Amino acid sequence: MNNQKFSIIDRIKSFKYAFNGMKLFFVNDHNGRIHLFAAVIAIGLSFYLKISSLEWIAILSVISAVFVAEMLNAAIEKLADVVSPAYHPKIKVVKDLAAAAVLVAAFLAVAVGFMVFIPKLFL
Repeated sequence: MNNQKFSIIDRIKSFKYAFNGMKLFFVNDHNGRIHLFAAVIAIGLSFYLKISSLEWIAILSVISAVFVAEMLNAAIEKLADVVSPAYHPKIKVVKDLAAAAVLVAAFLAVAVGFMVFIPKLFL
């Protein structure tokens, strides 16, 4: 058990590190920028179509899920490259699984987007 006392300075530093991680993600990760572009489009469309509160919850939830999955994927890939710079079949499996998590989140986001936007745009 950690007996370190609560420190507001340490909590503030942890936010600083998290925001730095987000900055690194959007600056250095091509897929992160693609997801950001898609999120901006979805949010803009949501405002334009005046979606309901529950639809906002669905849209923002899947956007967050995609970002979280992509950030974890990027972190896993970077860590795997440090652990095993050369090709290793088990590292490939780890990277493929992390990429699959992003794919599942993206498919869910597309499905939710269709359910929310298609009826408002075409029906």
